[in-house]
Amino acid sequence: MAVENIVDVRGLTRRFGAFTAVDHVDLTVAKGSIYGFLGPNGSGKSTLIRMLCGVLQPSGGQAFVNGFNVAKEPESIKRSIGYMSQSFSLYRDLSPRENLDFFGGIYGLKGQHLQDRIRAVIDLVGMERYADQPSGTLSGGWKQRLALAVALIHEPPLIFLDEPTAGIDPVARRSLWDLLFDLAGQGKTFFVTTHYMDEAERCSEIGYIYLSKLILKGTPAELKRLPQVIPPGTRRVAVMTDNPSLGLRTLKRLSFVRDATLVEAEVHLLMESATSDAEVIEALMKEGLPAHGLREIGPSLEDVFVTVTRSLEQT
Repeated sequence: MAVENIVDVRGLTRRFGAFTAVDHVDLTVAKGSIYGFLGPNGSGKSTLIRMLCGVLQPSGGQAFVNGFNVAKEPESIKRSIGYMSQSFSLYRDLSPRENLDFFGGIYGLKGQHLQDRIRAVIDLVGMERYADQPSGTLSGGWKQRLALAVALIHEPPLIFLDEPTAGIDPVARRSLWDLLFDLAGQGKTFFVTTHYMDEAERCSEIGYIYLSKLILKGTPAELKRLPQVIPPGTRRVAVMTDNPSLGLRTLKRLSFVRDATLVEAEVHLLMESATSDAEVIEALMKEGLPAHGLREIGPSLEDVFVTVTRSLEQT
């Protein structure tokens, strides 16, 4: 069955007794995209993913994955997806090639087709030089590449990635994302959970779940334009000063500052538009802190999620 959206979710709900873990969620994931699924721990991310993977029956609503109904065709879904968990259970004493042989057999691959797929995914993730050493000796980044190779061995069109770069170094993290971009360009679709805001920025679209409800969805650019992120009568600026930490403490106390945080060596402010740059500089000078300039900035995705989450906590 041909589908325009590889994931199509309408009103999906899951209850555990009186507790609602996922509450009437709507979302779609387009083919060839990287969908970022974010939310605090305990918000419902894992429960929703388990339903989409055909592991957990929904209590209400509908969801189709690769054209299969999650409530009626869970086994078809399991065969049509790949899943890469944060704690991939590879066999440490087996080589990557042997691990792929084992997991490919679980997916029903046999004979020459299995051997062809092993060679293809080893080449795809670029681990030929490590393919025959014990998997337990691999670095964190190469173990994650092996986990991705296992998820791709049976050629699924959709791969779920649960915190795929947790615990690996920045170089390996960038390298893995470059590989995901390349695969998405070839038509693969990824559903990714992450707590890293720079990774969320790289996603085609984002969904943000909070207390079981999907409260935000859209492209990173669309989310940054939400009116509550820069309320009417406010603006965001970056302030450069010799002592950013002390500058943050000073500026947070000012009546015209709505929010303040430290980003690298700058203080980022959400402040009233009527306040001039000169007033900010004067406030710092009174504390003996010379300011080296202000510049207008746009909100980050972190600003989006913090602002929206705080507003919900206050209601």
